[in-house]
Amino acid sequence: MSTSNEQLVTDFCNTLTEANVNKVVSFLADDVFYHNIPWAPVTGHSGVHEVLDPFINAGLLQKMEIRHTASSGDVVTNERMETWVKSDMQVLLPVLGIFTIAGGKITKWCDY
Repeated sequence: MSTSNEQLVTDFCNTLTEANVNKVVSFLADDVFYHNIPWAPVTGHSGVHEVLDPFINAGLLQKMEIRHTASSGDVVTNERMETWVKSDMQVLLPVLGIFTIAGGKITKWCDY
């Protein structure tokens, strides 16, 4: 990682596998904008909780493989492969994430 913003995003993404949404939102600004396509966008910690609680706290995200990271100024992009598991079903989900950082926190997070 060449920048502190890239490291912040990497640490954040790796935290998603820890089944602890409170720890996840600690990386986010209070008024964060989060849009996980194709869901409707949400704002703030409560919006992120509403969307992620059923998935993250259940421990469904088992593995996060970050394949590429690039940044320009306060914007970080990463390509990753997420492994989601429920019962005997496993889904490998390719994701492209774009993050905006300000003041050491993620202020905007969009996953495609």
